[in-house]
Amino acid sequence: MDQRVSDLQNQMKQAVAEAAVEQIHDGMVLGLGSGSTAALMIEALGARLRSGELRDITGVTTSFQGEVLAAELGIPLKSLNAIERIDLAIDGADEVDPSFQLIKGGGACHVQEKLVARRADRFVVVVDATKLVDTLNLGFLLPVEVLPGAWRQVQGQLGEMGGDAQLRMAVRKAGPVVTDQGNLVLDVKFAGGITDPVSLEKEINNLPGVLENGLFVNLTDQVLVGEIVDGVPGVRDLPKR
Repeated sequence: MDQRVSDLQNQMKQAVAEAAVEQIHDGMVLGLGSGSTAALMIEALGARLRSGELRDITGVTTSFQGEVLAAELGIPLKSLNAIERIDLAIDGADEVDPSFQLIKGGGACHVQEKLVARRADRFVVVVDATKLVDTLNLGFLLPVEVLPGAWRQVQGQLGEMGGDAQLRMAVRKAGPVVTDQGNLVLDVKFAGGITDPVSLEKEINNLPGVLENGLFVNLTDQVLVGEIVDGVPGVRDLPKR
């Protein structure tokens, strides 16, 4: 990605992160997502808490990375087990289709992300325009978190389902990526993409050895899209089809 494209994408992410924070009100329990766009949202939230624009906010993070960032910014945190409800969860996505079905898990945090999204009264997804697709899994692999002792078995079962599953390897360490839960990740490509995410999510999760997969179905209430129009960054409230 050249510098100009990267700068435009960062502008889109910043715009949509700021728009998401506008939905936060005093006294809320918030699900704080993972990834680059969600990190910008957390930073914007921290700034508003420091300025006094927002008060009495409690965050529930979806990753260790988010926990570290929120703690550095002084955002009060609680664990998922310590709260009764989540008013609003805000998170990014790796792909969003026209029916608001998602693929998440590029950062290998999709288990906690799905727990938080399911618990929230409202789940708002913030993405830049490059994440919008007509069909899931044509451009982004589907992450499946598996028990370390079962990855070869699950890989074979996914193959029988038509999925080419590869163990995700770490970039700056030897060996595979290890999730916050201590598991491994298989990245799966289905020929022709995923046309029935509702059924496939259940089918994959029923495989022995699978903890969770990155299909987020029927969870999303709103999608905010950062985009550049006539050279100016803006935000669009995506209509659901």
